[in-house]
Amino acid sequence: MAEGLAYLHEESRLRIIHRDIKLSNVLLDENFTAKIADFGLARLFPEDRTHLSTGIAGTLKSNVKDDIIFL
Repeated sequence: MAEGLAYLHEESRLRIIHRDIKLSNVLLDENFTAKIADFGLARLFPEDRTHLSTGIAGTLKSNVKDDIIFL
């Protein structure tokens, strides 16, 4: 997986930030080589930029205590 991330961030012609690396997004090919999958949240990173800002979408999780129902 580290090689895949290094490729995305340093070696790829397109600079890609995946933004959702987790175990379920790492697949194995027929030779058991790890492949990074699910680029749904990925962002292209322009070559002339050193930083990239992104916005948060969706809802923020409320306090866990508020979600507990006592019987």
